[in-house]
Amino acid sequence: MTVRLYDTKAGVLRDFIPLRDGEVGIYVCGPTVQSSPHIGHLRSALVYDQLRRWLSYRGYRVTLVRNVTDIDDKILVNAEAARESGSAEEWWALAYRFELEFTAGYTALGVQAPTYEPRATASIPQMQEIIARLIERGHAYAAADGSGDVYFDVKSWPSYGELTRQSIDNMEAAADADPRDKRDPRDFALWKGRKADEPASASFPSPWGDGRPGWHIECSAMSRRYLGPQFDIHGGGLDLRFPHHENEIAQSTAAGDAFANYWVHNGLVNVNGQKMSKSLGNSVYAADLLGAARPLVVRYYLGSAHYRSTIDFHDGSLEEAEAALERISGFFERVDRRLAGTRFAGSGVESVPDAFAEAMDDDLAVPQAIAVLHDTVRSGNAALDAEDLEAAAAARGHALAMAEVLGINPLSPHWNTAGSSAADAALGQLVERLLADRQAARQAKDFAAADRIRDELTSAGITIEDTQTVSHWSIES
Repeated sequence: MTVRLYDTKAGVLRDFIPLRDGEVGIYVCGPTVQSSPHIGHLRSALVYDQLRRWLSYRGYRVTLVRNVTDIDDKILVNAEAARESGSAEEWWALAYRFELEFTAGYTALGVQAPTYEPRATASIPQMQEIIARLIERGHAYAAADGSGDVYFDVKSWPSYGELTRQSIDNMEAAADADPRDKRDPRDFALWKGRKADEPASASFPSPWGDGRPGWHIECSAMSRRYLGPQFDIHGGGLDLRFPHHENEIAQSTAAGDAFANYWVHNGLVNVNGQKMSKSLGNSVYAADLLGAARPLVVRYYLGSAHYRSTIDFHDGSLEEAEAALERISGFFERVDRRLAGTRFAGSGVESVPDAFAEAMDDDLAVPQAIAVLHDTVRSGNAALDAEDLEAAAAARGHALAMAEVLGINPLSPHWNTAGSSAADAALGQLVERLLADRQAARQAKDFAAADRIRDELTSAGITIEDTQTVSHWSIES
């Protein structure tokens, strides 16, 4: 059966036909490393890990590129705020510190490392080359005021708005740059001239003056550099469709690149029925999740919904996932005990059932695929009750293959000896980062922020013990 994916740009399910037989190139918009990772970041990375695993099972050689946006307005703003509170940390150090937190969170959840994970600051020449082509083709212009800004001329590209099916006339002004010398308020920044209050280290030489790239041009340059001017799948969160992905399409195609053949977007995460946001104070951070349940449980929970759906995180979510996993791991323990020493031990072929494959081929329908897994577990237990060891062994092989494809195989080394060590290290890194943030808040006499961080850790089951010099933490037993 052919894999089918919902193409956001086309608005329909499409048979997946790769550009090159047996190979798939995927570009996923990774994190802007301005602050600690939250539940939405983990969910997005997990979605594309599931897609990658399934395509690999189907026999494709997958190249997955997930970038790191390590220079951005918010990174500079957060670094400046930290300096004002007494920190000596540079913007690039702040970005790298948070990048490590993201990596730790992904690793804890068993998300496979991308084939390439480029940082934006390492592809500045490639960005400038695209900008130069856009100017030459009449789709971009340098600000006449000498500021060094370069903008994309949205009205020069008739297809602008095609991804989100919007008319330019109904769009709001682009808020990604100072509108110092824009021809149209909806024009977006390709290059940002350096401002006097920005650190010199955040500025790069260019034909238009010292400055730094706009956010959107970064992904166009990195996807082209690592996957070529045309590639198979572009992924990212639903919230990135506009303006980020809309602008990527416009600038890449206007520069002459065919760009992505399929656009795949994952749904977002709500908390207790509300959209997660800093203003509401309801953000659920990776440290909270990894402190509240085993990483395997978190992975099962985040990966059990359809990738395009919205997840609602609420009290009891992780307990439900824990119970579901216990049924799976309980079956493996039971069947392995019963089959030990018999001719059926290890005889089950580790392949997924047709019903599971059909679900995964149908736009990665993981809920239906998990239902097949649980049905197989039930039938395997029934076979054990009936002393039908051959059927029990077959059920074990199918269940093991399905769990492995989904990354939730409780017998995998990642979730056991080596996996526990990786998860502990990841959790420790995340908690230590929050404790450092809390200490900085206390030094800045921002006691409300310090108390909030302590409350978050406490609610996640982490006990904090303060001494005169440092804070110690432990997990409540």
